[in-house]
Amino acid sequence: MKTETIKKYLVNCLLLMVPIILWNVFLIDKLPHHYQPDLFWKDIPVWLKHAENISRVLVFMLTMLMPLNISTVTQKRGLILYGVGVIVYFASWLVLIYCPDSGWSSTISGFMAPAYTPLLWLTGIGLIGNSFYFNLPYRRWVFILISVIFLVFHNWHTLIVFLRII
Repeated sequence: MKTETIKKYLVNCLLLMVPIILWNVFLIDKLPHHYQPDLFWKDIPVWLKHAENISRVLVFMLTMLMPLNISTVTQKRGLILYGVGVIVYFASWLVLIYCPDSGWSSTISGFMAPAYTPLLWLTGIGLIGNSFYFNLPYRRWVFILISVIFLVFHNWHTLIVFLRII
């Protein structure tokens, strides 16, 4: 019984964040120098730093509270969107890593791609989730809205960095 209970709480949507976390941890130092933490976070308004990080933590916390179960059509579509989103997100990094001086990488769209492409995989996670571990009703739009709020702050931050280097 204890193993079943532990498994129930460990198999949550946070598992879907693991590939993203590992990708970021192992490849951040391969990105062009403007993306390196010391430069990327330099001279960003304190309120924006806090808003971005608090909303990021909320997204992570919510994924931890959402059981991972793929059984409905909506959840299956969410898994497909998540998979496509992860591929697009990873590709956005690879272009910057391997072609940092390309026409794409030096445009606002290319530079900011790692900041806006998470909308796909985060929306996928929102569609995969269908409940919480506690007795509050689950509403997909709440997770997706908090993800969008995080992305607004994250993209704003990335735009500041882009404007600083052009």
